[in-house]
Amino acid sequence: MSLLALLDYASVLVFALTGALVASRAQLDLVGFAFVACLTAVGGGTVRDLLLGRDPVFWVGQPAYILIASGAAALVFFTAHLVESRYRLLIWLDSFALSIAVAAGTGVALAQGQPPVIVVLMGMMTGCLGGLMRDVVCNEVPLVLKQGELYVSCALAGAVAAVIATGLGLATLPALGLCALVCWGLRAGSLIFGWRLPVYKSRPPRTRG
Repeated sequence: MSLLALLDYASVLVFALTGALVASRAQLDLVGFAFVACLTAVGGGTVRDLLLGRDPVFWVGQPAYILIASGAAALVFFTAHLVESRYRLLIWLDSFALSIAVAAGTGVALAQGQPPVIVVLMGMMTGCLGGLMRDVVCNEVPLVLKQGELYVSCALAGAVAAVIATGLGLATLPALGLCALVCWGLRAGSLIFGWRLPVYKSRPPRTRG
């Protein structure tokens, strides 16, 4: 199994767990759990593959991804009540899923020989879109869009780190490891230390005296 396939499997599994946790907060049935888990797990990678012209899309070519996501949904459906703080578990699992998925998307674009801008965008899309779809469908405030939250910026930093590393001659495997580490480190710092980006604050127009 290739490195990129392993990254996709890992991101599908962890993102599916986050989708199922959000479904538990929304009190959905088992089918709803599976739908949200699968949407979260493959959403970002699907957009990536469509934009890059990969045929077939990764989970169509290998349906095991959907089975893994559905299995994760069933697991959470029967065990979520055992978790004391589902939201805390959700945000930490999501941080791991984000870092793995950004590395996966970046790696796919690098393997295709895409230019740096496209590599960075594919990494960001793979990492962010599945969680965005999950939160919108379940009527949650998207983690991606929370005020000042380090999320998309983490994906950007991780993908850029990989592009710079490969440009300096680093092999793909350690470059993708660096990508995941940078992305997760920033996200974890945001959760632990409250790191935030400055946000725009409107000001009343100046009046001329």
